[in-house]
Amino acid sequence: MPVSLKKLSPSAWLQLAGWTVFGTLGCIAVSLAVTYAVFRNASAEVLHLGLIEATVLPILLAGPLFFYLTLKLRELAIVNHKLVVAASTDALTACLNRGAFSTRVENVLAGEIARRKRAIGALLVIDADHFKSVNDRFGHAEGDEALRLIVAAIQPCLRGDDMLGRLGGEEFAVFLPGVTPVNAADIAERIRRSVADAPFRPGGNSHVLTVSVGGALFDRPVVFEELFRVADLHLYEAKGAGRNRVELAAMPSEMTPSWYHSGLPN
Repeated sequence: MPVSLKKLSPSAWLQLAGWTVFGTLGCIAVSLAVTYAVFRNASAEVLHLGLIEATVLPILLAGPLFFYLTLKLRELAIVNHKLVVAASTDALTACLNRGAFSTRVENVLAGEIARRKRAIGALLVIDADHFKSVNDRFGHAEGDEALRLIVAAIQPCLRGDDMLGRLGGEEFAVFLPGVTPVNAADIAERIRRSVADAPFRPGGNSHVLTVSVGGALFDRPVVFEELFRVADLHLYEAKGAGRNRVELAAMPSEMTPSWYHSGLPN
């Protein structure tokens, strides 16, 4: 897809001009050096004409060529960026897909462990309640809209460094790096309430969406799969306890696990 010159940002124009100017100047320098080496023993008039030609030709040929090549390289960079985004983004909800989410969480955990020899935070697993009935009753198009509304309700509850991903179907996950247990519980509760307040009106009729949230709190080195296993376990506890609730727990240790329960059913 060609890049429109009118849509280039000031920094893009600066980069384009820089490659064109400095690339052309480099070609001129090489051309002058070669011409001087070849004609240095010729008459002054021949050398002078040769140097003029060695200056003009790179301007006429290299300038447009560098401009064109730089523009094409920018187009290629834009296409590559779009491919990377497409490969890591869930097409329906525009949040991270499962692979990208788990990879980014692992990278954050590994970085924290490498820097501080420890890691602190929480992983929340969020599942839409009775979602099959939404699809069966209102159709899959309205079900897709419900998923987009759930994501839109979750996002305002998150901090700048938090991550949101769709694990598949109606299941989502939120990674909260560096969060305290109290703050994690507060964010989980705000997510639950925000989804319940989402304006879902299939066919013009109001329908309340709810989610169950299971969470794993950690203050030691962990890996994503370990976190997900514990968070998913507590998600099923939230489902079994009546849905539309939050169940958070600290990662078990060899000592005694600590538990936190929050959010009663409406």
